[in-house]
Amino acid sequence: MSKVRVKQEESLSIKFIHQMKVGDNRRLDLYFFLPKEMGIGPHSLNEEEYYHSAITGRRSYYSTGLHLPLVQSRFASQKKRTVEEFRLYLNLFAYQFAVAIETDSKELRQIEEPEEFFTALRDLSELVAQLLKKFRRNEPSDPKRKPYFENADNYLSWFCEQQLLKLLSRAPRGSEYSEMIETVVTQCRAEHQHRDARRYNSQQTQDDPNRISNKMLLLRRLIQQGVVLKDELKTLGTGLKKMTTGFATAMVMLVVSALIIKAQGVFSGLTIALVLTLAVIYGFREIFKEDIRNALWRFIQKGRPKWSRILRDTTSQTAIAKQLVWLDFMKTSELPDPITDILKRRHSQNKLDAEVLHYGIHTRVTQKEFLTGYTSIQEQVNFSLVPFARYLERGKAKIYKESDGKISNDSVERRYQINMILALKSGKGETEYARYKVTMNRSTIIDISQSDIPEGIPLME
Repeated sequence: MSKVRVKQEESLSIKFIHQMKVGDNRRLDLYFFLPKEMGIGPHSLNEEEYYHSAITGRRSYYSTGLHLPLVQSRFASQKKRTVEEFRLYLNLFAYQFAVAIETDSKELRQIEEPEEFFTALRDLSELVAQLLKKFRRNEPSDPKRKPYFENADNYLSWFCEQQLLKLLSRAPRGSEYSEMIETVVTQCRAEHQHRDARRYNSQQTQDDPNRISNKMLLLRRLIQQGVVLKDELKTLGTGLKKMTTGFATAMVMLVVSALIIKAQGVFSGLTIALVLTLAVIYGFREIFKEDIRNALWRFIQKGRPKWSRILRDTTSQTAIAKQLVWLDFMKTSELPDPITDILKRRHSQNKLDAEVLHYGIHTRVTQKEFLTGYTSIQEQVNFSLVPFARYLERGKAKIYKESDGKISNDSVERRYQINMILALKSGKGETEYARYKVTMNRSTIIDISQSDIPEGIPLME
């Protein structure tokens, strides 16, 4: 598996996924080259606002057996475990199960070929049935453990039914696949009947979409306890920013004071001319004070991380990893030499001026062992391109063609191409690189493709 996977998440979002083991020291940098014709840059996009509104992440314990968790080993010795240990392993399985089905469903929805779609749908439905059967085979009889199991069973049953129905609602139409559709529908009905038989949800809750949805969100949060790591995000440089503001104000006031003294020497006594001169001086102070402060802060902040994050185990509250995060616009002249060499490989028609948005994250993972059976944590970072899309133009052009003396036209959409370069450095090893091209329009991402990089530059595996 690739060290860093890049994939389309929604119509206008990109997800980066990578795993880290005990003791890892990893630096990951992402460079987005945004063509200037898109109109996106430091003058139109605030980095801090974009970070808080459009970049989301999830960090959790990870198992390579994502689709076939070791169910039997998790519950075989449940009688020897405490209630809290049972709940932890139950949550580990339920969360892994839900993530696996969710991931497979999103990938399946990207398939447009009917035969390929229904083949993948059949495999997914069989996998769901198999995992649910294994899970329910280990239902505890202890009344202290039973509520935790029922919560997980209720959620997984509902979630799997929803994923399958969602796939069917978007499935290609065709009478030759009616038998397959009926099989999946029967499976969904069976899950609904299973929840009814166990009386997991009241009739009033089932009849109200808002109530059932909110209840399942609550159950999802319950099964994430002990699996998804707790984020403690802190903004860096708060004190330094205050000092910068004070210094900028002092510089401005120094100039203003000098001008006031000079004006008093020119005008004798309190005159209208002196008052007007002082008004102009104070007006210019208000105009330039903010600009000077921002320019000084950008100079001081340049190259420094903007946020720090501590990842904690939600059960033991132990610190699992520490991260430093960067997000800023860079000048092309400030890029590392390998990045510049990679950009030179572009075709001449693609060598357009671009704004460079840089995202960096440096992670130090604890040397202590993780939970039993887990040797790595997985980080998923999702970048929404919606703030980019709002600056783009809608396609209004038409292409004309002639056939047998008749002239027709086709509407064409305006597309933009974003070059994206990843740089990964693990420990003391050499930095590895990968380049992608993201083609998008105002409403969706058209394509994400990986491109070659020059020989001599380490390629990310």
